[in-house]
Amino acid sequence: MDSDDVGLFGPGSVTWKVHEEPVLIVAGLRSLYLQALHPRAMAGVAQNSNYRSDAWGRLVRTATYVGTTIYGTTAEAEEAGRRLRRLHGRMRATDPLTGEEFRIDDPDLLRWVHVTEVESFLDTARRAGVPLSAEEIDGYYTEQRRAAALVGLAPETVPGTAAEVAAYYRTVRPELRMTREAAETALFLTAPPLPWKLSLPARLGLTLGPPRWAYLGIAGTALALLPAWARRMYGGLGLPTTALSADLTVRALRLALAAVPRRWREGPMPQAARERAARLAGAPLPG
Repeated sequence: MDSDDVGLFGPGSVTWKVHEEPVLIVAGLRSLYLQALHPRAMAGVAQNSNYRSDAWGRLVRTATYVGTTIYGTTAEAEEAGRRLRRLHGRMRATDPLTGEEFRIDDPDLLRWVHVTEVESFLDTARRAGVPLSAEEIDGYYTEQRRAAALVGLAPETVPGTAAEVAAYYRTVRPELRMTREAAETALFLTAPPLPWKLSLPARLGLTLGPPRWAYLGIAGTALALLPAWARRMYGGLGLPTTALSADLTVRALRLALAAVPRRWREGPMPQAARERAARLAGAPLPG
């Protein structure tokens, strides 16, 4: 029945191949650094979000939404999209440069968030060593138009190949700025307050305990994985050696995570999706 299917993508999709990689935690952070460079997108978040006081709650909600669109049934993904569209439809913000009020669900802003997110997922996976052909790379972007439709975008207006994504970035770059809000957000993303239990060492005076060091390493890798033009906007160096160092780091992280048994590194949503797909196919669950 329609309420029990493999969802928008399913086994054999490039989307499932990419998103089964735990290393994409770095990609999520990379996309946030990119998104902060768009003044209107940044204003929309700052004026409508409690991300500073509930950073980890917002992260969990975002991860749950992405997981639902990728691994949920079609009905679950469509319902998540409807909830998000209703939420965005009520929100307004003021342009920090012009003073103009704008809608959060403006297609240009939705497109920016979508492209930076999916490009970050794909670029991180590729540079971490996930084997992807040119056809699979284009296939991932084309598949992700389904996710773009959930937030209210017309799929044909969303870049659907690597070449179209590159052209989109060239078009939008003149609109990007390193604003005070972007700098403050980047600093917050790099050193957010840790959840209470993880921040216990800080309460004992150990301000750079293992959780903090681990997070700083992930944040530093996410920044280094940014395109050279974005690193320069953040005051860094757009050198090939920086990109090479980031590649080596994210590859090492992927190898380390791959050594963890699947049952420990795979969340409940992909597990349930794999079990559902195997049941619908009448096949045993792959190991």
